[in-house]
Amino acid sequence: MTIQRKIRVLVVDDSAIVRKVLADVLNQQPDIEVAGTAPDAFVARDKIVALRPDVITLDVEMPRMDGLTFLEKLMKHYPLPVIVVSSLTQNSTRAALEALNRGAVDVLAKPGGPYSVADLKDDLPQRVRAAAAAKLRAAAPPPPPPPAPAAPHPAPAPRNGHAATHLIAIGASTGGTVAIERVLAALPPSMPPIVIAQHIPPGFSTTFAQRLNKVCALEVREAEGGETLSNGLALVAPGNRHLEIERIPGGGWRALLHDGPKVCYQRPSVDVLFRSVAREARARATGVLLTGMGADGAEGLLEMRRSGAATIAQNEETCVVFGMPREAIRLGAAAEVLPLDDIAGALARRAAAPVPA
Repeated sequence: MTIQRKIRVLVVDDSAIVRKVLADVLNQQPDIEVAGTAPDAFVARDKIVALRPDVITLDVEMPRMDGLTFLEKLMKHYPLPVIVVSSLTQNSTRAALEALNRGAVDVLAKPGGPYSVADLKDDLPQRVRAAAAAKLRAAAPPPPPPPAPAAPHPAPAPRNGHAATHLIAIGASTGGTVAIERVLAALPPSMPPIVIAQHIPPGFSTTFAQRLNKVCALEVREAEGGETLSNGLALVAPGNRHLEIERIPGGGWRALLHDGPKVCYQRPSVDVLFRSVAREARARATGVLLTGMGADGAEGLLEMRRSGAATIAQNEETCVVFGMPREAIRLGAAAEVLPLDDIAGALARRAAAPVPA
């Protein structure tokens, strides 16, 4: 019988308490072992060479050399899957999201405040398994400029109650923050409303939405619940809350948030969002499933396709982790399978097409 080798993790954090908490959680897993720990980047550098870990957890705020600088050097000279484990201060969440653009594969909150050790026990092992399966990439290049399709885009709906007639739903997990930014940054401001479920911790989702709003022509906000979905607006599900949509009497849709149970171990869940879109928007929607570990979103995308919606899955070659899109393709949920940089153009063409009756 073949014995599967455990995933070896190096924990890098200047706090001895955090190092112990992370190590204890990981060492409880039958398929993961902590190969070592390090209090700063210089000790980590030596232990990477000596221990050859499969995955690194990395703090962004450390003495002697900060995590972002270390990550940049690591990805240049000795690339490894990195999970950034960060506090929820505004500066730290910004740095953590910047780390994703510099090659880290995932981000996780340190235990404390709204994020407990129990949450960490649920999330950290899954993130490590996903990171171990991730396809490493270079730092994200600048996104392409917005396309100029031959057909004109529909004009943005005025913010005076006029209803949107089409919407786009996007779901992603590992590698998704970079992929979503790349898609949204290539879209013009006249797009139909967009709703997004990205597996991301509370606090980081706020910073993620703010970052997208700065680099995109669209208006991007973290969903608060109750917003009318209007053209040119993209809403990001808050960490640890499900995002759904519902029809508004007279036409259009509004956003809903709730704290229901996790689905596919996730909240927000892509399946929860996609199923509501299948139910409430039917053929007036487009669903996009991007990179990520597991199967969340695959069945929801299938429900969208069966309800008449257009459906797209990201192709294997451009995924960081080809898990969720693979499952969607296996189920027959994806009408199109596209490289990441082709998805924005497909969405723009769909937005310019006549609205289904």
